[in-house]
Amino acid sequence: MIADKLNAIGAPLANHLWQSTLFAAAVWMLTLAFNKNQARVRYRLWLAASLKFLVPFSLLILAGDHLARVSRPAPTAFYLVVQTVSQPFHQASPSGAVWVALLPQLIAVAWLAGFVTVVSLWCLHLRRVAATIRAAVPMSEGREVGALRHREQLTKAARPIALWLSRSSTEPGVYGVARPILLWPAAISDRLQDSHLEAIVAHEVEHVRRHDNLTAALHMLVEAIFWFHPLVWWLGARLIEEREWACDEEVLRQGSAPQIYAESILKTCEFCVASPLACVSGVTGADLKRRIVRIMTQRTAQKLSASRRVLLVAMAVSSVAAPVIAGLVKTPMVKADGTDTAMGTLDKPYHVGGDVSAPKLVYAPDPEFTEKARKAKYQGVCVITTIVDTDGKPQRIQVVRHLGMGLDKKAIEAVQQYRFTPAMRDGKPVDVQVHIEVNFRIY
Repeated sequence: MIADKLNAIGAPLANHLWQSTLFAAAVWMLTLAFNKNQARVRYRLWLAASLKFLVPFSLLILAGDHLARVSRPAPTAFYLVVQTVSQPFHQASPSGAVWVALLPQLIAVAWLAGFVTVVSLWCLHLRRVAATIRAAVPMSEGREVGALRHREQLTKAARPIALWLSRSSTEPGVYGVARPILLWPAAISDRLQDSHLEAIVAHEVEHVRRHDNLTAALHMLVEAIFWFHPLVWWLGARLIEEREWACDEEVLRQGSAPQIYAESILKTCEFCVASPLACVSGVTGADLKRRIVRIMTQRTAQKLSASRRVLLVAMAVSSVAAPVIAGLVKTPMVKADGTDTAMGTLDKPYHVGGDVSAPKLVYAPDPEFTEKARKAKYQGVCVITTIVDTDGKPQRIQVVRHLGMGLDKKAIEAVQQYRFTPAMRDGKPVDVQVHIEVNFRIY
């Protein structure tokens, strides 16, 4: 049963990973187009690519399908129930069949091991961070507090940020999400001039104002769940890079001298150790050399023009609207659309009801059990949708309710051999869509 459930989610998961990868590729191309704009724009684009891993497009498609159901008449479903008595069929298991059967369980165990490893490493780092915070003491006065309060007034902070003095060598950093605090290493203050200190404080206040710890924690969740996908780790590096550049740009915009600001970062790196967690926003993150070059060259980032704003809005709307529209306009094979067209072809089949009669089953061979299902005494119902053409032959056979253990394929093979008396409309045979329940039972 576990293997069956894992098989059932395999294809949707693969589709989700593929869609998220394509979405990230589109975001990457957008960031190239916005390379001369402000770093916060690119940061938000990368964040959208990260969060896409948590939002499958299939949910939006289902939402569109639900809207379509509400906006049109209730479909007329036709179920042709075929009761078949299954008979165990003995066949030699192909080479490697045992390993193939165990593959879903092995993948699940490997994923769980990776997930636990990633989370455990982060928990270990969090324990060290918590120990550092417990050993710190709150500061109520001093030039550090004065610089922090002055910066809060300039940025119109919603509430004051608590400042704690630490005896550790960890760099100045913002800890926490709901009530962030600024942890300040005691050893660094004597090595900083007032202008250096104010620049570092300004950088940390920007992290709080931007809620960088929250967004970093969300991406850490993505990394824990999809640890096996190299793209999520690459996205994490891009997020850290752009968030630090975004803070640098804002600090320089607020009037800090580039040389003083660059010196403050270098002095921090000289005497302090960076935090190992992305959800602890410090001052020394990203590629240090590239940051210093950008700061000293003082390249002015362009603000978004009206046309680029429209482009971003259009991309955001289309990324959400496209799968919803797909759900609205699709014609599912599993349901009738409640309309009676004049075509009656394979592309637009009729549905039983009104003046369309049901096809009559005249030949239905018993489905075969797979060796795996027979040994496990596994049984159930596999629902098939098909179009019975004007010759009484099944066409476009699809599984709409999976059974697993290889029985889906066996059900399709059985239905392919079915023969019907074709459905009739106005005395003429027509193509009609039907559902067939293939029952696998052990008696």
